[in-house]
Amino acid sequence: MAAATSSSPKSVHDFTVKDAKGNEVDLSIYKGKVLLIVNVASQCGLTNSNYTELAQLYQKYKDHGFEILAFPCNQFGNQEPGSNEEIVQFACTRFKAEYPIFDKVSTFSLFFGVLTPGFSLDQ
Repeated sequence: MAAATSSSPKSVHDFTVKDAKGNEVDLSIYKGKVLLIVNVASQCGLTNSNYTELAQLYQKYKDHGFEILAFPCNQFGNQEPGSNEEIVQFACTRFKAEYPIFDKVSTFSLFFGVLTPGFSLDQ
């Protein structure tokens, strides 16, 4: 995950991230929308309720400027061990997820400001 500009990021819209297929996504495309940025996991005790409620929220509000940006994370108890392809298959088949699913992240990097170009979960 990297900042879209060379200066310090000021908002979520200043970042470029990778989607689950490895494509770069400039989050500025979501300017003007209400965003729910959420970490997800397929083997968490709350997986069924979380994915079900995310799908319901998205269906209800997607036509009103609402977007869910789902970031898989394996950081908490190894509850998301799957590959990006497996994660997308799971979310889209089992829970009919229509919102974007991104590359696995470290929530520590995402939410505690350790956002450096070239950051890898393997570090």
